Parts: sequence; structure tokens; C-alpha cells
Amino acid sequence: MGYRIVVVGATGNVGREMLNILDEREFPIDELAVLASRRSLGTEVAFGEKTLKTGDLDTFDFTGWDMALFAVGSDATKKYAPVAAKAGCVVIDNSSLYRYDPMVPLIVPEVNPDAVMDYSKKNIIANPNCSTAQMVVALKPLHDRATIKRVVVSTYQSVSGGGKDAMDELWMQTKGMYVPGQERVPEIFTKQIAFNVIPHIDVFMDSGDTKEEWKMVAETKKIVDPKIKVTATCVRVPVFVGHSEAINIEFEDFLDEDEAREILREAPGILVVDKREDGGYVTPIESVGEYATYISRIRQDVTVENGLNLWCVSDNLRKGAALNAVQIAELLGRRVLKKG
Repeated sequence: MGYRIVVVGATGNVGREMLNILDEREFPIDELAVLASRRSLGTEVAFGEKTLKTGDLDTFDFTGWDMALFAVGSDATKKYAPVAAKAGCVVIDNSSLYRYDPMVPLIVPEVNPDAVMDYSKKNIIANPNCSTAQMVVALKPLHDRATIKRVVVSTYQSVSGGGKDAMDELWMQTKGMYVPGQERVPEIFTKQIAFNVIPHIDVFMDSGDTKEEWKMVAETKKIVDPKIKVTATCVRVPVFVGHSEAINIEFEDFLDEDEAREILREAPGILVVDKREDGGYVTPIESVGEYATYISRIRQDVTVENGLNLWCVSDNLRKGAALNAVQIAELLGRRVLKKG
């Protein structure tokens, strides 16, 4: 016996990836509905060998459906997620709308699976920000061993985090560098993204941090431990898919780099590729289409007491969004609904 599943925003990058992952992981589905806004109504999407036509989100009745994986923006989520939740369908939301709501659990299954039991407060579960999701997978097993005091992270985030239009802008600007007459001015980004990096993701806050940087701080505290101090600098880079992070960690207790390497090798969701030779590390292009969060460049930071550096790479459309949402659905099925 399987589940009745709804994918909301099925025509977008993350929605399509959710469908791919549901199929790849053989999620037990009895019935699947794919929904989109009216401007995308009737668009066909692939689910394994099947082709499905999207239905109308505005008129859909969520009664009798088990879970809805939302991959739409905060405005649409604000309108439709409470409707689904009230109808008894558990919402797993990829937007930022509910992440900081104390009544809504924010979950990365490898990190805080027990929080899934809090879903019933609003019948909604939040999926974290893409940059946070991969980082906390790496932090949690190390925190359990040596207690993290402070994290300094610099991100190198691909344009797919900004959606299809952002990917198109990188492609067109890159092509325009070589084809006279096809030069493109920035429309999605604040500056040229091709052959450039932009230290600005989301809006600026009064503190001088961007909203993306604030998200990493707030979400790490909610998911892992509110006592951890986090400071982030988030940068958009001319990569289509795959986020990378340089993470500096200060612990309360000493943690040797070799022990850290072994802890991470045994941790769920992580693959360690850490050879001190040319190519002995993972880059974002190698993470595309993969489930794992990859860890490389593990080494002591001798400039602080109990310090460690590492390099963290993951497919942001997967672990940073769609995969994590499907993993939450699997967790909810195992722990609560128990149909599959």
C-alpha cells in the first residue's frame, strides 16, 4: 500500500527534480498529482517512463491526499499550503515561508529526524535553504563528537539556486562573450554573472548581511544547536548546478583531522573524497545528479584553538531542495503514516 502524493510546482527546476527523485528512490506511490499555476496548466512533466499533465493548483482538492511537496514561491505557498494542511494533507514546503515558525519543524533527516513528530502542530514541515542543508549534514556528526562553538562559512553558490531564468542569464551572457551582437545586460543578477562572482544573494538587511547569510545562521541554530555561532558570506558564482562551501569550524574540544575524517566517512549522507594530490577533492560539476554531500580538504586550522577547515559540495537542486524534501516524505512515512 502506497501514498497519494501531490507535487506542487511540478514544472519548475525543483519540482521536476522531485519527480525524478521520487521515481529513482521508488517511493511507494498509489496516486500522483502534479500541479502548476494556470500559466503552466497542461504542461507535460516526466515521472519515470510516464508523462503527466499538470493540473490547476487553484482548484485542486487536497482532501484524501497524504503528502504535498511544495516547490513554489512563498506567495503561492502562503495561499495554498494552509488549504492543503487543513484538508489533512501534510505539506513539505521548500520555500522560506515556514522555516522560522516555531510551530513548524525544519528538518534535514540525517541531522534532526526526531523533529518530524512536531509536524502535527500545523500539518506542515519546512525544508531548509539549499546552502544550509548541505552544511548541517557535515556539521552534525562533528558537533556530536567535539561540540561546535563557531562556524565561519563562505559559499560558492550556483545560479540554479535563482531558478531557470538565472540559469538562462548565465548561458546567454557566456554565449554573448563569444558571439558579437548577443551581449546581454544583467536582468536577474545585479551585475554580470558570466566570468564573474557576485557577493550578494537575496536582499540586504540592516546589519549589512544579506538575507541568504541570515538564513544560514538562523537555520543552523534551529536544526543543529541554538548555541552555535555562525557567520556567513554568500557568493553567487558562474556554475549552473552545485553549491560549494569553505567551512571553518571552532570546537570546544580538540578534534584531530584524521578522527574528523573517519567520523564524516561514517556519517549518513556524506561521501569523503580527501586525497592530498591533484584532483583529490570534489568540485560542484561532479556532484550534479548525485545524492551525497561531498567533503574534501579536511585539515587542522592552527590559527585558533580546536579549529578545523573543510570543503563541502552538493547538488543544490537535490540535497539542497528536492532530495531533502523526498527524504522528509520517506521519514514521515516510516515514523508516522506507515503505509509504504
